Amino acid sequence: MSFFLVFLAIVLIGATALIGTDLGAGMLRRKRARAPLAGDGFDDGFDEPVASLPPVLLPDDATPSDVDHVRFALGLRGYRMDQVDQVLDDLRDQLAARNAEIERLREQLRDRASQLAAAEQPAAEDRT
Repeated sequence: MSFFLVFLAIVLIGATALIGTDLGAGMLRRKRARAPLAGDGFDDGFDEPVASLPPVLLPDDATPSDVDHVRFALGLRGYRMDQVDQVLDDLRDQLAARNAEIERLREQLRDRASQLAAAEQPAAEDRT
C-alpha cells in the first residue's frame, strides 16, 4: 500500500510539473504546419498577447495625418507583422491610385492646353 502511495505521489508531481511548464499542453495540441526556426526548442509556448489598446489602422482615403495616427498592437517580438503588412499594402494601393489619378488629370490638362492652343492659332491668323 505504501509503494502505491509513493508511486501515486510521483505521478502527480510529474503531471503537475508538465502542466506547469506548458510542455504537457504542447503535447496535447494539434501541431501547426510551420517551418522550424533555428534554436526552436519548444513548439509555440507563447500565445498572442492581449492588446491594451486597439490597433488604429488606415481608413480607405488616407491622409498624411492618418498615417501619423497609425498604431499597431504589440506582439511577442514587437509589432504584429500582419497589421504592419496590411497597412503597408493599403498605403501602397492608395498611393498607386492617387498617382494614376494625378497622371490622368495631367493628361487631361495637356489635351485641353493643346486644344486651346489649336483654337487660338486660327483666331490669331484671322486678326492679322
